[in-house]
Formats: sequence, structure tokens, C-alpha cells
Amino acid sequence: MNTVPRVICGDCAQELHVLPTNSIDLIVTSPPYADQRKQTYGGIHPDQYVEWFLPISAELLRVLKPEGTFILNIKERVVGGERHTYVLKLIIAMREQGWLWTEEFIWHKKNCYPGKWPNRFRDAWERLVQFNKQKKFKMFQEEVMVPVGDWAKTRLRSLNDTDKSRDESKVGSGFGKNISNWVGRDKAYPSNVLHMATECANRSHSAVFPETLPAWFIRLFTEPGDMVLDPFMGSGTTLNAANDLGRNAIGIEIHQIYCEQFTESMQERQQSMLFG
Repeated sequence: MNTVPRVICGDCAQELHVLPTNSIDLIVTSPPYADQRKQTYGGIHPDQYVEWFLPISAELLRVLKPEGTFILNIKERVVGGERHTYVLKLIIAMREQGWLWTEEFIWHKKNCYPGKWPNRFRDAWERLVQFNKQKKFKMFQEEVMVPVGDWAKTRLRSLNDTDKSRDESKVGSGFGKNISNWVGRDKAYPSNVLHMATECANRSHSAVFPETLPAWFIRLFTEPGDMVLDPFMGSGTTLNAANDLGRNAIGIEIHQIYCEQFTESMQERQQSMLFG
């Protein structure tokens, strides 16, 4: 049975050492982006971002279980009229640190704010980079299946001989398919593009993502009772999602006010569950 999420108030660069080695099943976090949210987190210059993050990722590598997963929500910012390369450099540096760059998900913000810029369109997506310690990791794909879609009504109506056997990829990617496998099914596996709105109930923090986002990864990579960590807890969105799904959770947050707000909100949630 899951317990009340544990909150550690302090800088994760100093506080992660208190967690045991190989104790975390899933890490889901969104660290401060370079030079953004300066009023909240001070800001890290893009040129120093990799140097700043690597000691933290080294500790995350230590605490993550061998079969665990690390999901990093991050996005390049524009510097001098072009996208800075600090995210790409960070991925390369983390691979050299021992991480496997397993996958990359795209969070499509369905309701991003409209706007007009002289040399680009509005930013409607963010990266969710998946890292692992080894090639074999826990993953429960059936937990995030989606409706098969209207394409099945016409595509599966009449199948040819090729559709009834595994059609290997012509480019040798290994992603062959057997169309007939989907006859009569109402659910399919999702893509790596997640279409989720940015709206959320908690507006007391400067950078809150929707609870549906961490919840999706928690269902995909963990089982009830597993331990979820967010080393940049913020308002506690990841911890709330983990608790609601029957997982244990730990959050680390540098600002006392957010630690207190989350603790108070969690107490209110627990009381509402007890007394209806």
C-alpha cells in the first residue's frame, strides 16, 4: 500500500545523497530550463547548464534501480535568434555518464497560447527524454493503450495477403507489422506524441505541468507500490499523480513555501478521503 509522499526541502544537488542506491523505480521531473523562471529558481545560463546538471544526473543514476526509468521534461530556449544546443549537449554528456538514451516523447500542448513572432511560430511542444540504466527495463504498455481509431473501420474491412503476415520494414528498422492483428480490437498502443492540455488546477507555482503528464509515465513504467521521485518537485504535481495511482513518492524542492503548500494540500486530500 502506498504511503503519504515524502517531501525533502532543500537543493536536490545536496539532498539526493540521503536516498539509498538503487531505491527508485521511476524519476519524472522538469528542472528549471536555462535562464527561465529566474524569479523562482534564479536561472542557469545555457552555456553552464550541462555543467550544472551533470552532478545531479550522476546522483539520479545512483538512486535509480537497474530496471528503472528516468523521464526528463526539458526544452531548448532561443538565444540570439537561434535555438541553443544545451539540451542536445546534455543528452550526449549523460550518455557518456552511463545513461542510455532510450526514447524521446513529445508533449503536444493542445491549448498553447496564440501569438506572433517575427521569425518563428508559437511553441506548442516540449521534449520528454527517456533515459535508462540498462536495455531491459520495466514497462507496462497495456496500461496506456488508446482507442484504436477510425482508421480501422476502412483499413481492416478488406485485407490482402500481405496484410495477413508480418510485413518487415523496407528500411530494416525492425518495425514490421501485421495489419490483421488489429481486427476486432478496440484498443491500440499509443505513439510517442502525447496530446495533453497545459491547464491545471494549481496556479501557485510558476511552472506547473498537467497531472495527466506524469500520471501517463507512472502507469507506463511502474506498478502499485513502486517508488517515484521528482527531484524538482515544485508544487508536487508528480507526487499527487503517484499518490492517486497507488505509488509511493519522494519530492525534493528547494523552496520552503512550495514544500509547505504541498504538505498542506496533501493533508487536505487525505482528510477528504477519510471523511468524504
